[in-house]
Amino acid sequence: MSTPDGEAVPGAEHSPGAEPALPYERGRMRAFAGAVADKLIETAPRIPVRSLATLRAQFPGKGPEELADALISGATKSSATVGAGVGAAAMLPVPPAMPTELATEVVGVASVEIKLIAELHEVYGQRPPGGAARRAAAYLTAWTHERGIDPLKPATLNAALGLQLRRELRQRLLKRTLRNLPTLTPFMIGAAVGAAMNHRETRKLAERIREDLRSGQVPWSRIPPEAQAAPEAAPEGASEPPSADTSR
Repeated sequence: MSTPDGEAVPGAEHSPGAEPALPYERGRMRAFAGAVADKLIETAPRIPVRSLATLRAQFPGKGPEELADALISGATKSSATVGAGVGAAAMLPVPPAMPTELATEVVGVASVEIKLIAELHEVYGQRPPGGAARRAAAYLTAWTHERGIDPLKPATLNAALGLQLRRELRQRLLKRTLRNLPTLTPFMIGAAVGAAMNHRETRKLAERIREDLRSGQVPWSRIPPEAQAAPEAAPEGASEPPSADTSR
C-alpha cells in the first residue's frame, strides 16, 4: 500500500484480510497520521520525567537492572490499560467516533513509551544534554527510531532538530495506527486483545532501547549527585501519561 504521493504505508501489507485501500482512504490515513504527529510533538515536552535521584528514592534498594525492570513493567501495564479501554469502547453497541478513539490510543501509548524511554536514559546514565525542550525532542527521536540516544554522538541529537523527524514520525505513526486498527473491530477483538497488543509492542520497544543504553551505561557511582538530581522541570501544563502503579 502507498499514499497518494507514492509514499509506502509501512505495515499495510501485514493487515490480515484487509481490502486494498482506495486513494481517498489512503489520503485520510496520511492526514490522520500527520495530525497525530503534530499532537505528539506538542505533547512530548509536557511529559513529566523523573530524575535518577527521584527514581532511586521511589525504588529504594534496586540497582539499575532491577529499576529498569520495574519501569518497563509499569509502562507495559499502562499501555495495556490504554489498549483495553479503546478495545472496550469499540465493543459498545454504539461505539464512539473511532478516529478520535484511535488517536487517543496512539498518543496515549506513545506518551507512556516516551516517558519510559526518558526514564531509562536516566537509569543508565545517558541523559541527553540541554534543556527540557531539547531533551523532549531527543526522546521523541528515540521513540521514532526505536533506538536509544547516545549523548556522546551529536548526530543522534541533531536528528531531533530537522523536518526529517516529522516525516519519520508520521511513518512510524502510520505503522502503529495500522497495527492498532484491529482493536477497533467491534465484537471481534475488543479489550483483551487491545491490551495484549500494546503490552507486547511496548515491551519490544523497551528492550530494544534498553539494549542500546546498556552499551554506553554510566555507573551511578560515576554520576555526581547534582547530575542525578531533577532535570529542568516540564513546562506548566505538563501532561502525565496514563499510568499503572509502579511505586513498588
